[in-house]
Amino acid sequence: MMQAWQIWMIIGIICIIIEIFDPAFFFISLGAAAIITGLLSFVVKSTALQIIIFVILSFIAFLSMRKLGKKILSVTDKDTNVYALKGKNGVVVKAIPVNGRGYVKIGGEEWSAVEKSNQALEQDAKITVVDIDGNKLVVEAVAPESPQD
Repeated sequence: MMQAWQIWMIIGIICIIIEIFDPAFFFISLGAAAIITGLLSFVVKSTALQIIIFVILSFIAFLSMRKLGKKILSVTDKDTNVYALKGKNGVVVKAIPVNGRGYVKIGGEEWSAVEKSNQALEQDAKITVVDIDGNKLVVEAVAPESPQD
């Protein structure tokens, strides 16, 4: 017959294995609590008391893991990949015809682009990226700066 510490260890290992496939920081809490309860079962012989210890440790571990998980998995508000180009300035390298597609250069890279209101933009025109549409940038001309008096 299996002893209490063996049962707790098996439960703990199974929960940790489940956590590998479901990284929600829930089963790792149960697994850690079960392993600690298994170690404490050498001292605490009462099954009811072991279950109470397991429940309390699970709750504490869950709260701790939840805080840790939020820090690790926190979502940044920064756009990445092509979406990071929104608001960037560049220059037209191949003219954008009316209702057509041309090319712009932003930060040393060339991108396929269309003008926001389907107007033509000449080569060397300064632009700003206003949106992303599939595999092309949506741009608009940058208004020329007025001379200061």
